[in-house]
Amino acid sequence: MSPRRRDSASTAAARAERRAELLAAAAEVFALRGYAVTTVREVADAAGILGGSLYYHFDSKESMADEILSAFLTDMWAAYEEVLDAGLGARETFRALIGASFQTIDHHRPAVVIYQNESKHLTTNPRFSYLLDSQQRFREVWLSVLDRGVLDGELRADLDTGLIYRFIRDTVWVAASWYRNDGPLSADEIARQYLAMVLEGILQPKEF
Repeated sequence: MSPRRRDSASTAAARAERRAELLAAAAEVFALRGYAVTTVREVADAAGILGGSLYYHFDSKESMADEILSAFLTDMWAAYEEVLDAGLGARETFRALIGASFQTIDHHRPAVVIYQNESKHLTTNPRFSYLLDSQQRFREVWLSVLDRGVLDGELRADLDTGLIYRFIRDTVWVAASWYRNDGPLSADEIARQYLAMVLEGILQPKEF
């Protein structure tokens, strides 16, 4: 590689790294304060740069939110698809999807919070229509796994799968509001304990 190309590649890599740092700062501010009320100036302050300098990397606050949410969903669906392509039974697919969900929270916690808090507002903008598509696909995937579990006799047939889906969705993803990757429990351990509570319950078995 010529010196000019090396310099160009190095500059591009540095810019990409800086862009990722700015997105991480924006995600934290959006998650903490709320996307709608956060200004570009506040994002710039959090990133330690002048407001005008932020426009060198992004043309709008909307562009930042778009990249943050797109990256989160791309990673989540890649993890989900790996599980779904593994050919596991319904119970093991259920377990693996829960694990993948907590790993996604671990890697994209601020983005998950933004997704939960801001999706209703953002989906009024055609640019974010993919959020609705993802929500529908998410529901279909989970209901398919749950319905297969009932048919295979691995899950209780007396429970409504739509209700189970809502319970799983709401109890798992709300963890992003309190989860910290430096906390006492890792994402894998939280997933294990969630699965124990869901599949085994929290009551001690009675001894006879």
